[in-house]
Amino acid sequence: MKSLVFVVAFLVAIGILVAVHEFGHYWVAKRLGFKVLRFSIGFGKPLVTVAGRDADRTEYCLSAIPLGGYVKLLDEREGEVSAEELPRSFTRRPVRHRVAVLLAGPAMNLLFAALLYAVLAMQGSEAAKPIVGQVRLDSPAAVAGLERGDEIVRVGARDVADTEELQIDLMREFSGDGVVPLTVRRAGELRALTLRVATDRRALTEPGRLLPGLGFDLATWRADVTVQDVPPGSAGARAGLAAGDRLLAADGVNIANAADFVSTVNGAPGRDLRLQVERSGRRLDLVAAVPAVLDHGLTLGRLGVTLAEGPRTWPPGVLFVRRAGPIAALGVGVGKTWEMSTLTVQMLWRIVTGRVSAKNISGPLSIAEFAGVSAFLGPSAFLGFLAVISVSLGVLNLLPVPLLDGGQVVYQTVEAVKGSPLSERAQALGQQFGIALLVLLMSLAFYNDISRHLH
Repeated sequence: MKSLVFVVAFLVAIGILVAVHEFGHYWVAKRLGFKVLRFSIGFGKPLVTVAGRDADRTEYCLSAIPLGGYVKLLDEREGEVSAEELPRSFTRRPVRHRVAVLLAGPAMNLLFAALLYAVLAMQGSEAAKPIVGQVRLDSPAAVAGLERGDEIVRVGARDVADTEELQIDLMREFSGDGVVPLTVRRAGELRALTLRVATDRRALTEPGRLLPGLGFDLATWRADVTVQDVPPGSAGARAGLAAGDRLLAADGVNIANAADFVSTVNGAPGRDLRLQVERSGRRLDLVAAVPAVLDHGLTLGRLGVTLAEGPRTWPPGVLFVRRAGPIAALGVGVGKTWEMSTLTVQMLWRIVTGRVSAKNISGPLSIAEFAGVSAFLGPSAFLGFLAVISVSLGVLNLLPVPLLDGGQVVYQTVEAVKGSPLSERAQALGQQFGIALLVLLMSLAFYNDISRHLH
Protein backbone atom coordinates (compact mmCIF):
# COMPACT_ATOMS: atom_id res chain seq x y z
CA MET A 1 0.00 0.00 0.00
CA LYS A 2 2.81 2.38 0.92
CA SER A 3 4.60 1.69 -2.36
CA LEU A 4 1.39 2.36 -4.27
CA VAL A 5 1.00 5.74 -2.54
CA PHE A 6 4.61 6.58 -3.47
CA VAL A 7 4.05 5.69 -7.14
CA VAL A 8 0.75 7.59 -7.36
CA ALA A 9 2.21 10.66 -5.60
CA PHE A 10 5.21 10.62 -7.94
CA LEU A 11 3.05 10.36 -11.08
CA VAL A 12 0.71 13.10 -9.88
CA ALA A 13 3.67 15.38 -9.12
CA ILE A 14 5.33 14.71 -12.49
CA GLY A 15 2.02 15.23 -14.29
CA ILE A 16 1.41 18.58 -12.62
CA LEU A 17 4.94 19.89 -13.15
CA VAL A 18 5.13 18.75 -16.78
CA ALA A 19 1.71 20.26 -17.50
CA VAL A 20 2.84 23.58 -16.01
CA HIS A 21 6.09 23.56 -17.99
CA GLU A 22 4.52 22.65 -21.32
CA PHE A 23 1.64 25.07 -20.78
CA GLY A 24 4.24 27.85 -20.68
CA HIS A 25 5.52 26.87 -24.13
CA TYR A 26 1.99 26.37 -25.45
CA TRP A 27 0.50 29.63 -24.15
CA VAL A 28 3.31 31.86 -25.45
CA ALA A 29 3.42 30.03 -28.80
CA LYS A 30 -0.30 30.60 -29.28
CA ARG A 31 -0.01 34.27 -28.38
CA LEU A 32 2.89 34.85 -30.79
CA GLY A 33 1.28 33.22 -33.82
CA PHE A 34 3.00 29.83 -33.96
CA LYS A 35 0.85 26.92 -35.08
CA VAL A 36 0.60 24.38 -32.23
CA LEU A 37 -0.03 20.87 -33.54
CA ARG A 38 -0.05 18.92 -30.27
CA PHE A 39 0.07 19.40 -26.50
CA SER A 40 0.97 16.08 -24.83
CA ILE A 41 1.37 15.00 -21.24
CA GLY A 42 3.60 11.94 -21.48
CA PHE A 43 5.62 10.45 -24.34
CA GLY A 44 4.98 7.61 -26.73
CA LYS A 45 1.65 6.42 -28.05
CA PRO A 46 -1.27 8.77 -27.24
CA LEU A 47 -3.84 6.99 -25.07
CA VAL A 48 -6.41 9.78 -25.12
CA THR A 49 -6.60 12.49 -27.79
CA VAL A 50 -9.00 15.43 -27.90
CA ALA A 51 -9.03 17.86 -30.84
CA GLY A 52 -9.34 21.55 -30.05
CA ARG A 53 -12.22 23.60 -31.45
CA ASP A 54 -10.06 26.44 -32.75
CA ALA A 55 -8.99 26.81 -36.36
CA ASP A 56 -5.66 25.00 -35.73
CA ARG A 57 -7.41 21.88 -34.37
CA THR A 58 -4.59 21.41 -31.83
CA GLU A 59 -4.46 17.87 -30.40
CA TYR A 60 -4.48 17.52 -26.59
CA CYS A 61 -3.06 14.12 -25.61
CA LEU A 62 -2.42 11.91 -22.63
CA SER A 63 0.36 9.54 -23.71
CA ALA A 64 1.61 6.14 -22.55
CA ILE A 65 4.90 7.07 -20.83
CA PRO A 66 4.04 9.50 -17.99
CA LEU A 67 7.57 10.82 -17.42
CA GLY A 68 7.53 14.03 -19.43
CA GLY A 69 5.61 15.83 -22.12
CA TYR A 70 5.98 18.04 -25.16
CA VAL A 71 4.43 20.75 -27.29
CA LYS A 72 4.73 20.05 -31.04
CA LEU A 73 4.88 23.15 -33.23
CA LEU A 74 4.56 23.35 -36.99
CA ASP A 75 8.11 22.96 -38.33
CA GLU A 76 9.16 22.54 -41.96
CA ARG A 77 12.22 20.52 -40.85
CA GLU A 78 9.88 17.74 -39.76
CA GLY A 79 7.67 17.54 -42.84
CA GLU A 80 6.15 19.39 -45.74
CA VAL A 81 4.38 22.63 -44.89
CA SER A 82 1.90 24.33 -47.21
CA ALA A 83 2.86 27.75 -48.56
CA GLU A 84 0.03 29.54 -46.75
CA GLU A 85 1.13 28.13 -43.38
CA LEU A 86 4.89 28.68 -43.79
CA PRO A 87 4.80 32.03 -41.89
CA ARG A 88 3.53 30.12 -38.82
CA SER A 89 6.32 27.51 -38.93
CA PHE A 90 8.79 27.60 -36.03
CA THR A 91 11.78 28.34 -38.27
CA ARG A 92 10.01 31.25 -40.01
CA ARG A 93 9.04 33.14 -36.87
CA PRO A 94 11.35 35.94 -35.61
CA VAL A 95 14.22 34.74 -33.42
CA ARG A 96 12.99 36.78 -30.48
CA HIS A 97 9.65 34.97 -30.69
CA ARG A 98 11.34 31.56 -30.78
CA VAL A 99 13.44 32.45 -27.75
CA ALA A 100 10.34 33.65 -25.91
CA VAL A 101 8.60 30.31 -26.55
CA LEU A 102 11.65 28.34 -25.39
CA LEU A 103 12.05 30.37 -22.19
CA ALA A 104 8.35 30.23 -21.36
CA GLY A 105 8.47 26.64 -20.05
CA PRO A 106 11.17 27.19 -17.39
CA ALA A 107 9.66 30.60 -16.56
CA MET A 108 6.27 28.98 -15.91
CA ASN A 109 7.91 26.45 -13.55
CA LEU A 110 9.53 29.27 -11.56
CA LEU A 111 6.27 31.25 -11.50
CA PHE A 112 4.41 28.14 -10.32
CA ALA A 113 6.95 27.64 -7.51
CA ALA A 114 6.56 31.28 -6.44
CA LEU A 115 2.77 30.86 -6.28
CA LEU A 116 3.10 27.66 -4.23
CA TYR A 117 5.47 29.34 -1.77
CA ALA A 118 3.02 32.27 -1.53
CA VAL A 119 0.12 29.91 -0.79
CA LEU A 120 2.17 28.17 1.90
CA ALA A 121 3.11 31.55 3.41
CA MET A 122 -0.54 32.64 3.58
CA GLN A 123 -1.59 29.29 5.00
CA GLY A 124 1.06 29.54 7.71
CA SER A 125 3.50 26.90 8.82
CA GLU A 126 5.18 25.78 12.01
CA ALA A 127 8.96 26.17 12.08
CA ALA A 128 11.72 25.55 14.61
CA LYS A 129 14.27 28.16 15.67
CA PRO A 130 17.91 27.14 14.98
CA ILE A 131 18.88 26.53 18.61
CA VAL A 132 21.94 24.38 19.24
CA GLY A 133 21.44 21.08 21.03
CA GLN A 134 24.44 18.90 21.80
CA VAL A 135 27.98 19.88 20.77
CA ARG A 136 30.50 17.08 20.33
CA LEU A 137 33.85 17.51 22.08
CA ASP A 138 36.85 18.31 19.87
CA SER A 139 34.60 18.96 16.88
CA PRO A 140 34.81 22.08 14.64
CA ALA A 141 31.71 23.41 16.45
CA ALA A 142 33.36 22.99 19.86
CA VAL A 143 36.61 24.57 18.65
CA ALA A 144 34.60 27.54 17.32
CA GLY A 145 33.02 28.03 20.76
CA LEU A 146 29.46 26.95 19.91
CA GLU A 147 27.51 26.00 23.04
CA ARG A 148 24.28 24.21 23.85
CA GLY A 149 21.39 26.69 23.84
CA ASP A 150 22.99 29.14 21.39
CA GLU A 151 20.50 30.45 18.84
CA ILE A 152 22.15 30.86 15.43
CA VAL A 153 20.79 34.08 13.94
CA ARG A 154 23.16 34.68 11.02
CA VAL A 155 25.31 32.57 8.68
CA GLY A 156 27.79 34.72 6.79
CA ALA A 157 25.83 37.77 5.66
CA ARG A 158 22.42 36.02 5.71
CA ASP A 159 19.96 36.17 8.59
CA VAL A 160 18.39 32.83 9.50
CA ALA A 161 15.09 32.37 11.30
CA ASP A 162 14.51 28.61 11.22
CA THR A 163 16.33 25.31 10.86
CA GLU A 164 15.64 25.04 7.11
CA GLU A 165 17.24 28.41 6.39
CA LEU A 166 20.16 27.48 8.64
CA GLN A 167 20.97 24.27 6.78
CA ILE A 168 20.61 25.89 3.34
CA ASP A 169 22.93 28.75 4.28
CA LEU A 170 25.41 26.47 6.04
CA MET A 171 25.70 24.38 2.87
CA ARG A 172 26.05 27.51 0.75
CA GLU A 173 28.86 28.92 2.93
CA PHE A 174 30.58 25.66 3.85
CA SER A 175 30.90 24.38 0.28
CA GLY A 176 33.02 27.42 -0.56
CA ASP A 177 36.27 27.46 1.44
CA GLY A 178 35.14 25.60 4.56
CA VAL A 179 35.09 28.77 6.67
CA VAL A 180 31.63 29.67 8.02
CA PRO A 181 31.14 32.92 9.98
CA LEU A 182 28.27 32.60 12.48
CA THR A 183 26.43 35.04 14.71
CA VAL A 184 24.70 33.48 17.72
CA ARG A 185 22.47 34.83 20.45
CA ARG A 186 23.66 33.68 23.89
CA ALA A 187 22.05 34.93 27.11
CA GLY A 188 20.50 37.82 25.15
CA GLU A 189 23.80 38.95 23.61
CA LEU A 190 25.05 38.54 20.04
CA ARG A 191 28.43 36.85 19.57
CA ALA A 192 30.50 36.25 16.44
CA LEU A 193 31.99 32.77 15.93
CA THR A 194 33.77 31.08 13.04
CA LEU A 195 33.47 27.44 12.03
CA ARG A 196 36.51 26.08 10.19
CA VAL A 197 36.96 22.71 8.50
CA ALA A 198 40.28 22.12 6.76
CA THR A 199 39.94 18.49 5.65
CA ASP A 200 37.28 16.15 4.21
CA ARG A 201 35.10 19.10 3.24
CA ARG A 202 33.67 17.39 0.19
CA ALA A 203 32.59 14.33 2.23
CA LEU A 204 30.64 16.58 4.58
CA THR A 205 28.58 17.94 1.68
CA GLU A 206 26.98 14.51 1.17
CA PRO A 207 23.29 14.32 2.15
CA GLY A 208 22.81 14.28 5.91
CA ARG A 209 26.52 14.67 6.74
CA LEU A 210 26.98 18.39 7.32
CA LEU A 211 25.72 18.97 10.87
CA PRO A 212 27.17 15.70 12.26
CA GLY A 213 30.48 16.51 10.54
CA LEU A 214 30.54 20.00 12.06
CA GLY A 215 29.92 18.40 15.43
CA PHE A 216 26.59 19.75 16.63
CA ASP A 217 22.89 19.11 16.38
CA LEU A 218 19.85 21.31 16.85
CA ALA A 219 17.33 21.45 19.68
CA THR A 220 14.57 19.14 18.63
CA TRP A 221 11.52 17.27 19.80
CA ARG A 222 11.39 14.74 22.60
CA ALA A 223 9.62 11.43 22.18
CA ASP A 224 9.72 8.00 23.78
CA VAL A 225 11.83 5.63 21.69
CA THR A 226 11.11 1.91 21.76
CA VAL A 227 12.66 -1.04 19.98
CA GLN A 228 10.18 -2.34 17.43
CA ASP A 229 12.11 -5.27 15.98
CA VAL A 230 15.43 -7.00 16.71
CA PRO A 231 16.54 -9.28 13.86
CA PRO A 232 18.29 -12.46 15.04
CA GLY A 233 22.06 -12.19 14.71
CA SER A 234 22.07 -8.38 14.68
CA ALA A 235 24.36 -6.36 16.95
CA GLY A 236 21.27 -5.28 18.89
CA ALA A 237 20.30 -8.92 19.51
CA ARG A 238 23.82 -9.75 20.71
CA ALA A 239 23.60 -6.82 23.15
CA GLY A 240 20.40 -8.22 24.65
CA LEU A 241 17.91 -5.71 23.22
CA ALA A 242 14.36 -6.98 22.84
CA ALA A 243 11.25 -5.77 21.06
CA GLY A 244 9.33 -3.42 23.35
CA ASP A 245 12.40 -2.09 25.19
CA ARG A 246 12.17 1.63 25.85
CA LEU A 247 15.53 3.32 25.20
CA LEU A 248 16.41 5.76 27.98
CA ALA A 249 20.09 6.70 27.69
CA ALA A 250 23.29 5.97 25.76
CA ASP A 251 26.67 6.43 27.48
CA GLY A 252 24.91 8.30 30.29
CA VAL A 253 23.22 10.84 27.97
CA ASN A 254 19.42 10.82 27.83
CA ILE A 255 17.95 9.87 24.45
CA ALA A 256 15.75 12.68 23.09
CA ASN A 257 14.18 10.85 20.14
CA ALA A 258 14.79 8.19 17.53
CA ALA A 259 16.98 10.42 15.38
CA ASP A 260 19.10 11.24 18.43
CA PHE A 261 19.65 7.55 19.15
CA VAL A 262 20.51 6.78 15.52
CA SER A 263 23.02 9.65 15.52
CA THR A 264 24.61 8.33 18.71
CA VAL A 265 24.96 4.83 17.27
CA ASN A 266 26.29 6.19 13.98
CA GLY A 267 29.01 8.00 15.91
CA ALA A 268 30.16 4.92 17.84
CA PRO A 269 31.61 2.52 15.23
CA GLY A 270 33.88 -0.18 16.62
CA ARG A 271 33.32 0.58 20.31
CA ASP A 272 31.04 -0.44 23.18
CA LEU A 273 27.96 1.67 23.85
CA ARG A 274 26.42 1.59 27.33
CA LEU A 275 22.64 1.54 27.03
CA GLN A 276 19.97 2.02 29.67
CA VAL A 277 16.57 0.57 28.79
CA GLU A 278 13.22 0.04 30.48
CA ARG A 279 11.67 -3.41 30.10
CA SER A 280 8.38 -4.38 31.79
CA GLY A 281 8.80 -1.56 34.31
CA ARG A 282 12.39 -2.46 35.23
CA ARG A 283 15.54 -0.55 34.26
CA LEU A 284 18.33 -2.57 32.70
CA ASP A 285 21.92 -1.69 31.80
CA LEU A 286 23.23 -3.26 28.60
CA VAL A 287 26.48 -3.00 26.68
CA ALA A 288 26.27 -3.03 22.90
CA ALA A 289 29.35 -3.73 20.80
CA VAL A 290 28.68 -1.44 17.83
CA PRO A 291 30.06 -2.85 14.57
CA ALA A 292 31.53 -0.47 12.00
CA VAL A 293 30.05 -0.39 8.52
CA LEU A 294 31.12 1.56 5.45
CA ASP A 295 28.32 3.84 4.20
CA HIS A 296 29.06 6.09 1.18
CA GLY A 297 32.74 6.12 2.10
CA LEU A 298 32.11 6.97 5.78
CA THR A 299 32.57 4.58 8.70
CA LEU A 300 29.42 4.48 10.82
CA GLY A 301 28.00 2.39 13.64
CA ARG A 302 24.97 0.13 13.20
CA LEU A 303 22.92 -2.01 15.60
CA GLY A 304 20.50 -3.34 13.00
CA VAL A 305 17.33 -2.78 15.05
CA THR A 306 14.07 -1.07 14.04
CA LEU A 307 12.75 1.76 16.21
CA ALA A 308 9.32 3.22 16.96
CA GLU A 309 8.67 6.71 18.29
CA GLY A 310 5.85 8.03 20.50
CA PRO A 311 4.13 11.46 20.45
CA ARG A 312 6.48 14.41 20.03
CA THR A 313 6.89 17.34 22.42
CA TRP A 314 9.11 20.37 21.80
CA PRO A 315 11.09 22.47 24.31
CA PRO A 316 9.38 25.81 25.13
CA GLY A 317 10.21 28.66 22.75
CA VAL A 318 11.62 26.52 19.93
CA LEU A 319 8.55 26.32 17.69
CA PHE A 320 6.87 29.34 16.13
CA VAL A 321 4.22 29.90 13.45
CA ARG A 322 5.09 31.90 10.34
CA ARG A 323 2.18 33.40 8.40
CA ALA A 324 1.90 36.28 5.91
CA GLY A 325 -0.94 38.31 4.39
CA PRO A 326 -1.70 38.07 0.63
CA ILE A 327 0.57 40.92 -0.47
CA ALA A 328 3.48 39.97 1.79
CA ALA A 329 3.05 36.31 0.78
CA LEU A 330 3.69 37.17 -2.88
CA GLY A 331 6.97 38.77 -1.86
CA VAL A 332 7.82 35.69 0.20
CA GLY A 333 7.05 33.46 -2.80
CA VAL A 334 9.23 35.44 -5.19
CA GLY A 335 12.05 35.71 -2.66
CA LYS A 336 11.99 32.01 -1.82
CA THR A 337 11.97 31.05 -5.51
CA TRP A 338 14.93 33.32 -6.20
CA GLU A 339 16.82 31.93 -3.22
CA MET A 340 16.23 28.31 -4.24
CA SER A 341 17.10 29.05 -7.88
CA THR A 342 20.43 30.68 -7.05
CA LEU A 343 21.22 27.89 -4.59
CA THR A 344 20.54 25.27 -7.28
CA VAL A 345 22.87 27.02 -9.74
CA GLN A 346 25.55 27.45 -7.08
CA MET A 347 25.39 23.80 -5.99
CA LEU A 348 25.45 22.54 -9.60
CA TRP A 349 28.57 24.57 -10.31
CA ARG A 350 30.25 23.33 -7.15
CA ILE A 351 29.37 19.73 -8.04
CA VAL A 352 30.97 20.24 -11.49
CA THR A 353 34.10 21.78 -9.90
CA GLY A 354 34.33 19.02 -7.28
CA ARG A 355 33.66 21.12 -4.17
CA VAL A 356 30.27 19.48 -3.45
CA SER A 357 29.61 15.75 -3.55
CA ALA A 358 27.82 14.45 -6.66
CA LYS A 359 25.82 12.21 -4.30
CA ASN A 360 23.46 15.18 -3.89
CA ILE A 361 22.07 14.44 -7.37
CA SER A 362 18.81 12.52 -6.97
CA GLY A 363 17.07 10.36 -9.54
CA PRO A 364 13.50 9.15 -10.07
CA LEU A 365 13.60 6.65 -7.18
CA SER A 366 14.53 9.27 -4.60
CA ILE A 367 12.11 11.81 -6.06
CA ALA A 368 9.31 9.22 -5.91
CA GLU A 369 10.21 8.51 -2.29
CA PHE A 370 10.17 12.22 -1.41
CA ALA A 371 6.82 12.58 -3.22
CA GLY A 372 5.34 9.69 -1.25
CA VAL A 373 6.65 10.89 2.11
CA SER A 374 5.35 14.42 1.49
CA ALA A 375 1.95 13.00 0.46
CA PHE A 376 1.79 11.06 3.74
CA LEU A 377 2.67 14.22 5.69
CA GLY A 378 -0.23 16.18 4.19
CA PRO A 379 -1.14 18.80 1.56
CA SER A 380 1.28 21.47 2.82
CA ALA A 381 4.27 19.13 2.66
CA PHE A 382 3.26 17.96 -0.84
CA LEU A 383 2.92 21.57 -2.06
CA GLY A 384 6.36 22.32 -0.62
CA PHE A 385 7.77 19.30 -2.45
CA LEU A 386 6.17 20.47 -5.71
CA ALA A 387 7.69 23.93 -5.25
CA VAL A 388 11.21 22.56 -4.76
CA ILE A 389 11.01 20.22 -7.78
CA SER A 390 9.42 22.97 -9.92
CA VAL A 391 12.38 25.26 -9.17
CA SER A 392 14.82 22.47 -10.05
CA LEU A 393 12.96 21.72 -13.29
CA GLY A 394 12.94 25.39 -14.26
CA VAL A 395 16.63 25.96 -13.53
CA LEU A 396 17.86 22.73 -15.12
CA ASN A 397 15.96 23.45 -18.34
CA LEU A 398 17.76 26.79 -18.61
CA LEU A 399 21.18 25.13 -18.73
CA PRO A 400 22.94 25.69 -22.11
CA VAL A 401 22.80 21.99 -23.02
CA PRO A 402 21.38 20.81 -26.37
CA LEU A 403 18.05 18.98 -25.93
CA LEU A 404 17.16 21.36 -23.08
CA ASP A 405 15.41 24.69 -23.55
CA GLY A 406 18.57 26.59 -22.64
CA GLY A 407 20.55 24.80 -25.34
CA GLN A 408 17.93 25.63 -27.94
CA VAL A 409 18.08 29.28 -26.85
CA VAL A 410 21.83 29.18 -27.56
CA TYR A 411 21.13 27.89 -31.08
CA GLN A 412 18.66 30.71 -31.69
CA THR A 413 21.08 33.31 -30.31
CA VAL A 414 23.86 32.09 -32.60
CA GLU A 415 21.48 32.33 -35.56
CA ALA A 416 20.58 35.90 -34.61
CA VAL A 417 24.27 36.87 -34.42
CA LYS A 418 25.49 35.18 -37.63
CA GLY A 419 22.32 35.81 -39.64
CA SER A 420 21.74 32.16 -40.54
CA PRO A 421 21.04 28.91 -38.70
CA LEU A 422 23.81 26.63 -37.50
CA SER A 423 24.74 23.94 -40.00
CA GLU A 424 22.94 20.61 -39.73
CA ARG A 425 26.25 18.96 -38.81
CA ALA A 426 26.87 21.39 -35.94
CA GLN A 427 23.35 20.88 -34.65
CA ALA A 428 23.71 17.08 -34.90
CA LEU A 429 26.99 17.17 -32.95
CA GLY A 430 25.32 19.35 -30.33
CA GLN A 431 22.44 16.91 -30.03
CA GLN A 432 24.84 13.99 -29.61
CA PHE A 433 26.74 15.86 -26.91
CA GLY A 434 23.49 16.69 -25.16
CA ILE A 435 22.29 13.09 -25.26
CA ALA A 436 25.63 11.82 -23.90
CA LEU A 437 25.58 14.38 -21.09
CA LEU A 438 22.00 13.58 -20.09
CA VAL A 439 22.68 9.83 -20.18
CA LEU A 440 25.71 10.38 -17.93
CA LEU A 441 23.67 12.53 -15.55
CA MET A 442 20.80 10.04 -15.39
CA SER A 443 23.23 7.15 -14.84
CA LEU A 444 24.77 9.02 -11.90
CA ALA A 445 21.33 9.82 -10.52
CA PHE A 446 20.24 6.16 -10.76
CA TYR A 447 23.51 5.03 -9.17
CA ASN A 448 22.96 7.41 -6.24
CA ASP A 449 19.37 6.21 -5.86
CA ILE A 450 20.35 2.55 -5.82
CA SER A 451 23.27 3.18 -3.44
CA ARG A 452 21.01 5.00 -0.97
CA HIS A 453 18.48 2.19 -0.98
CA LEU A 454 21.11 -0.54 -0.70
CA HIS A 455 22.54 1.23 2.35
